[in-house]
Amino acid sequence: MIYLKYNCPLTYLILLKLEGGKTVEEKTDAEQRNATSEEDTEIFENPGEGLEKATFAAGCFWGIEEAFRQIKGVVATAVGYSGGHFKRPTYEQVCTLDTGHAEAVRVIFDPEIVSYKTLLDVFWKIHDPTTKDRQGPDVGKQYRSVIFYHSDEQKAAALASKEELEKSGAFKNPVVTEIVPVSEFYMAEDYHQQYFEKKGFLQNIFRSFKK
Repeated sequence: MIYLKYNCPLTYLILLKLEGGKTVEEKTDAEQRNATSEEDTEIFENPGEGLEKATFAAGCFWGIEEAFRQIKGVVATAVGYSGGHFKRPTYEQVCTLDTGHAEAVRVIFDPEIVSYKTLLDVFWKIHDPTTKDRQGPDVGKQYRSVIFYHSDEQKAAALASKEELEKSGAFKNPVVTEIVPVSEFYMAEDYHQQYFEKKGFLQNIFRSFKK
């Protein structure tokens, strides 16, 4: 198994301090969201002919997004918030209020190149699905493990994949991953999108998933 061990809030604060001056991270979350255009987000709701959507939550979304971006057949990715009861939450609200959202990754993929089952295999490998509301040092409901399915076919595949994992004995503790219908996906602020790619961090972690 490959596990991603980092602390999102801590890394964010360190980067902000190192970069200094007026940086994009210093804008408010609301300002950052407004900077994302409708053209940029359209593909994540309406991918187009021949493409499909998948949505996963597996802890801090920075590294999870980067892992999926390494997969051949993945056309686009975005990080955001899903599974909550609060409309258009900001990062600060998700972290400090009980909005119920999970940090999630929306994946647009070409099923002719990469199957949904392969994406599920990647999902299980890049986090610990046995820790409830936690991944490594990141603790909170926003870091829970979730598969948000977009169709009955995805639901069946996710349930079968989870059962296969449980029977494999790969983990001694029970798998606590939720498998639920997809809910509203709210795009995260611009500075969260493709975070590690922009910063050039932790590329070596994902060598197993290179295109």
